[in-house]
Order: sequence, then structure tokens, then C-alpha cells
Amino acid sequence: MKVLTRTEFGNPVLREEARKLTGQQIMSSKTQALVKNMRYTLISQKLGVGLAAPQVGEGVALSVIAIRPTAHRKNVEPFDLVIINPEITQSFGRRTQMWEGCLSAGKSGLFAKIPRYKKIELKYSDEQGKRHKKIFEGLRAHVIQHEVDHLYGVLFVDLVKDPKTYMTLKEYKKQIVTKRKTTK
Repeated sequence: MKVLTRTEFGNPVLREEARKLTGQQIMSSKTQALVKNMRYTLISQKLGVGLAAPQVGEGVALSVIAIRPTAHRKNVEPFDLVIINPEITQSFGRRTQMWEGCLSAGKSGLFAKIPRYKKIELKYSDEQGKRHKKIFEGLRAHVIQHEVDHLYGVLFVDLVKDPKTYMTLKEYKKQIVTKRKTTK
């Protein structure tokens, strides 16, 4: 396994709609290696909670999600999911503003508040090509929406309603993460 090089804002692959994969393509050694390397990159580098194929220069409709407990998310249950050709088929309730960042925002990192649904229904294939239709809530739903957006060329910065919420990773850790730690 190897750590993949991430693409950053400005790279055209991040603005293109990702190509859907056939069952045969999903099972190909190329796609299977991509899934393994994306998961390895995400987990070993402790980068974030999700990584879409366009973020590593591959214009295919595939994302890897790996949510882990952290200093500011201590009570999060570990969660792993591979979504291929995902489609959000239903959303529930109103969207609420939540903090979000993106691994493609560069080394200094960028965060802002983004409106997302707290509950969604998703149709997708897993890395074995098996089709699923499931409901996801909370952080899982939030991350899935972000990753699905990547597959349609949408970046989180496109969804910011209040530009005053933008902050760098350094400021996010100082203001938001520190605040969460002291209020718990």
C-alpha cells in the first residue's frame, strides 16, 4: 500500500463530474488497489474523515470514509465505508450549519460553516460491487454529503452561506476545538 498524493483546490479534476464505474470496473485490480491506497492514505496520515477519488487525481465516482475518535470527537464510534456511484435519494428535515473542512484546501487547511442535512438516504455500491440503500444520520450523513459533492465537482467552499465563518486549520483548532474541549 502507498500514500497517494492529494490534489488541491484549482486542480481541474476537482471540478469535473466523476465517471461512474461498472461492476467489472469495481472489481478490477486497479479499482481495488485505489480503494486500499485511499483508505491507507486517509488512516495512516490521519488526514480527516473522508477522501474522494478526485482528491487523489482519479476522476471516478468512489469515496472512502474512515471516521475515528479524536481529541475533539472523543465519543465518535469508528466507522468505515466505501461508496461507489453514490446517489443521495432522500434528505430529511432542514439543513443545519456545521463546521467543515477539506483535505484539498492545502496544507494550511480551510474551514467554514456549511448547511447539511442531519439525515439522508443513500444508494451506493460497496467495493465488492454489492448495491446498498441505507439511511445515515449525524456525522456520518454530514461526511457522506461532502464526499458525494466531490464526485459532482462541488467543493465545500461553493456552499458557504456566511463567508465570515472561514478560518484556517490553525484558527479552527484554537477557537473551535479548544472551545469544545472546555465545554465538555
